[in-house]
Amino acid sequence: MIRVMSIRMKNSIALLAPVAIIFGLALTRLVPHIPNFAPITAMALFGGAYLGRRWAFIVPLSAMALSDYLLLYVHPFSPQIFDFSHVYPLTAALHGASWAVYLSFIISGAIGLWLQQHKSAGAIAGATLFASLQFFFITNAAVWMGGMYDPSILGLFESYVAGLPFLRGTLLGDFFYTGALFGGYELVRAWTSERAARFAYVPNFQTIRSPERG
Repeated sequence: MIRVMSIRMKNSIALLAPVAIIFGLALTRLVPHIPNFAPITAMALFGGAYLGRRWAFIVPLSAMALSDYLLLYVHPFSPQIFDFSHVYPLTAALHGASWAVYLSFIISGAIGLWLQQHKSAGAIAGATLFASLQFFFITNAAVWMGGMYDPSILGLFESYVAGLPFLRGTLLGDFFYTGALFGGYELVRAWTSERAARFAYVPNFQTIRSPERG
């Protein structure tokens, strides 16, 4: 019974820790930062890699939606950072390109699921680069489809060119947050596993005998 309770507690901690990290990371979007230097891709990759399939999309998407809504009241790039003058409906957090942002986020989560069995430095770096680029192409295509540019292929090209200055911030933010998140989490897991193994060690006293006396 005690062993079952211990396993359940361990599983709960294994779930709650990534959930807390993801929501905490989402709230950093409310802090002033370099444009596009955000933890969005890292949240999706981390959720897919460390949460089971049941929660891999629900938790990061919920954290993303919460931070999107809070950004209606907190403006990190404005002189007046906080504005609680009125209450916004939930739909106010959506905009014309929201579908593209969330689609890209889901794709990054699916890449994170692949990372569950491929947690090498090279695989994580490649997954981060792919996630960053697909976000760039999907969201800028959505802006083009929204009518901000000419509906021709030339207009799509112009949309991508206009988005290039923001791509640098996206890449820097994605690699920084993903590297710090995966690296830090694995270091903590290794440290806690080592300490757990140390405290779980019980010497076999049955093999220790008192020296015989003549």
